Amino acid sequence: MSETAAPAWPTDIQYNPEDKTLTVAFDSGETFMLPAEYLRVESPSAEVQAHGGEKIIIGGRSHVGIMQIEPVGNYAVRLIFDDLHDTGIYSWATLHELGREHEEKWAVYLSALTEKGLSRDP
Repeated sequence: MSETAAPAWPTDIQYNPEDKTLTVAFDSGETFMLPAEYLRVESPSAEVQAHGGEKIIIGGRSHVGIMQIEPVGNYAVRLIFDDLHDTGIYSWATLHELGREHEEKWAVYLSALTEKGLSRDP
């Protein structure tokens, strides 16, 4: 996307509690199915991103689901996970990036888990 292009805007956000997947459709025509576990371990919160330091790798979240989705202004949503994590604010740009880079980010996460001797299981 060029720097002058308008950012993708969500047209629909739906959560399926059965498969624990958040589906986000954008006005760009893209639709992403994002597992709750992925959203949790990639949370934009300071707890995970360790702003200014090394990103924190969180294991044991294969079971996590989303309890609530709260709008934040007209630019983001706050996801409240059933492990009680609720501090990440997912801007539209963040959700779009997480969708577009899902495969790459997930591979990096799985590699980091192995490197640190952690598991996806609780």
